[in-house]
Amino acid sequence: MNLKEAKEITGGLSSPSKMPGYAYNLPAWQCVTGVKLQAVEGSVCSGCYAMKGRYRFPNVKDALNRRLNSLNHPQWVEAMTTLVTWYSRKVPWFRWHDSGDLQGPDHLKNIFEVCNATQQVQHWMPTREVKLLTLLDPAVVPKNLIIRVSSHMIDQGPVNFWPHTSTVVRAGKTCPAQDQGNECGSCRQCWNKDINNVAYPKH
Repeated sequence: MNLKEAKEITGGLSSPSKMPGYAYNLPAWQCVTGVKLQAVEGSVCSGCYAMKGRYRFPNVKDALNRRLNSLNHPQWVEAMTTLVTWYSRKVPWFRWHDSGDLQGPDHLKNIFEVCNATQQVQHWMPTREVKLLTLLDPAVVPKNLIIRVSSHMIDQGPVNFWPHTSTVVRAGKTCPAQDQGNECGSCRQCWNKDINNVAYPKH
């Protein structure tokens, strides 16, 4: 499969300015759990960045919806593998869902297949879809993928059923991006399995 075909099938990748490499995003208004939390005061999702700014532009919305609609395409795994392999040649770090989240068990299974097919790339995926992980043995997660379960509320501690987590805090952040031009720079905490929890500052 060539790049043009892969982009047409998947809707293409995103390139967040903060990240060291490429990412894949979906519409935040279609998050299964997050869309409910957007109405909850004090939740991380109540001020969701992916519901504001450039995410509201019609062309961006169209791109996000194209990616969402592509998830059930029979060649999605092959197409995503093609894109991740190509775009991660120089920077082998990939993020799943810089906006949006898992849509169901088949979506998660397909991501696992892409990760297994791109062993040369380090993958990171934050998620709030706890129900999909409660019955999942962490041992079956591809070795090159770290899934971080994100706590729902600001200043809420990390969940205790999953080995890797993330939180949003008013004080005590461990993510350095805020102090370095809102970029990851050389930091790779989110991809590092030796770090149990990453604390992002509330903004």
